[in-house]
Amino acid sequence: MAAKYRLNKKNIVGGKYTGILRARGKGNPTPTLEMIHLGNVVGSVFVDPIGDDGDNWEVKADIPKEFLMDGVQTFLFVFEGQTEILDRFSIITGEPLEEDLRAEIQLLREELDMVKRAFRRHCIETIGR
Repeated sequence: MAAKYRLNKKNIVGGKYTGILRARGKGNPTPTLEMIHLGNVVGSVFVDPIGDDGDNWEVKADIPKEFLMDGVQTFLFVFEGQTEILDRFSIITGEPLEEDLRAEIQLLREELDMVKRAFRRHCIETIGR
């Protein structure tokens, strides 16, 4: 069923997800979607037709604030009772994450310095021949 449909996020503003669901072909019934977080259905998802052709819908969902916490929180959209993911988004917050990112950036800098030194050594050895 999902291969026939495509959900694209328009935006997330004020804790509300908005997207456009498109179907291949016209005359499709309005589908029922679920928003999943950590394997559980959360919040309500509203699917409203755009026009009368049965091929486009506006999808809106409130992001439950009780699921907003430090770290990375990922939300998925699926058809009711199914597992194929139509769309997903992640919200990243908190100081522990900032520390992780800083450590990762420092590691990348150190690796880049190591590569630069090896490249320079290689250039000197190659040119010196």
